Amino acid sequence: MKKRLFGTDGVRGTAGAFPLDPPTIARLGQALVGLLERKGLDGRLLIGRDTRESGPWMERALARGVRAAGGEAVSAGVVPTSAVSYLTKTHGYAAGAVISASHNPFQDNGIKVFSRDGVKLPDEWELEVEADVLEGRGRLPGQEREVFADPRLAVDYLDYLAGRVRRTGRRSALKVVVDCANGASSFLAPLVLGGLGFGVEAIHCAPDGKNINLGCGSLHPEALAARVRESGAAMGIAYDGDADRALWVDGTGRLLSGDHTLFVQALHMKRSGRLRTNEVVATSMSNMGLEAALGEHGLGLVRTKVGDKYVHDEMVARGANLGGEQSGHTIFLDDLPTGDGLLTSLRMLEVMAERGETLSGLVRDMAEYPQTLVNVRVTRKPDFAEFPDIVAAVEETRARLGREGRLDLRYSGTEPLARIMVEARDPALVEAAAKRVADAVRERLGEKP
Repeated sequence: MKKRLFGTDGVRGTAGAFPLDPPTIARLGQALVGLLERKGLDGRLLIGRDTRESGPWMERALARGVRAAGGEAVSAGVVPTSAVSYLTKTHGYAAGAVISASHNPFQDNGIKVFSRDGVKLPDEWELEVEADVLEGRGRLPGQEREVFADPRLAVDYLDYLAGRVRRTGRRSALKVVVDCANGASSFLAPLVLGGLGFGVEAIHCAPDGKNINLGCGSLHPEALAARVRESGAAMGIAYDGDADRALWVDGTGRLLSGDHTLFVQALHMKRSGRLRTNEVVATSMSNMGLEAALGEHGLGLVRTKVGDKYVHDEMVARGANLGGEQSGHTIFLDDLPTGDGLLTSLRMLEVMAERGETLSGLVRDMAEYPQTLVNVRVTRKPDFAEFPDIVAAVEETRARLGREGRLDLRYSGTEPLARIMVEARDPALVEAAAKRVADAVRERLGEKP
């Protein structure tokens, strides 16, 4: 059965409009407690959020529904998504909810839910919750009131992160610039990195409710790259709004992706005996250059659908402890069951300190294939197979690319977009192939002027 409220990363939309209007959010909280009780769990829910201006009232609406169903809502305040995952599991909550739209602009928001094990709810549980929400009738009981945050929860999370990093005496020599995207990492990233002895300069760390991801962070790293070059920093780190992803700028100002993270970490973990298998799990978006570079070191790359929950599930199935996405989600399964930008930052700095190597030096053996990603705004999301001309464009393109390239066509799980990714050794072929498929999709499904 197709889900109607939940996408690949929770419930997303414009804050204040269905399904993120106060009554629907309250019913979501109510339905979630009902689900937990049917599964034999109590109704204790942990809530965390990012810095969007809609976050506080959405938190109040969600908590109202939880209380209306006889549950208890506890707030961790403004914290990264992964903090809610960690705290839910370690503090014995029946579930955790994150109010965030990740890298989207401030007008958007979302709610994603973690199980008591700190992983995203399985699809069948989400279907049960949304059925209860959509069938809700009558007035919702109870009153909306403030939800006060327990500051000790964020401290527990930071202490855990600090304890996961191996000690080295070279930290003070590493200066980093962190772009907090005016989001959930704004206060915590400088605190944990500086507390561990790294030299830290933080930018875009003054959230006002509307400036989250605005010309900054992982989607807009230009200012970060410029500042790294100006300051002579060893590295720049760019987070997204909820800090579950991290991307890099090396000392020259070159932008690096989550594929580079996986390459550096796979080799380091293998050398130190911490890589459980000879496989790294990634998605269909990861560059063929990563696959080739890992192969040179006797390591394989396993691909999943796009979405960190799919990466996590494949890692568990294979017994792997390293996986992630090109977009910057990296999962260290021995530490946390979800991507954590702050932990990933600490892990990369750990490698640089232990090896005495620059970031550009660590990635020198990974040569990326030319790759492009084209987004086509669509009015609906039917199966592409329903349109012979789209199918023909895809088949022709794959035939042209052959074994030296790849095409991936999919819908975004959080936005009204069709995403066309093409990579090959020949840059001209990449651009032409992407345009061919994008034009076919735009003609059938694109917004008309």
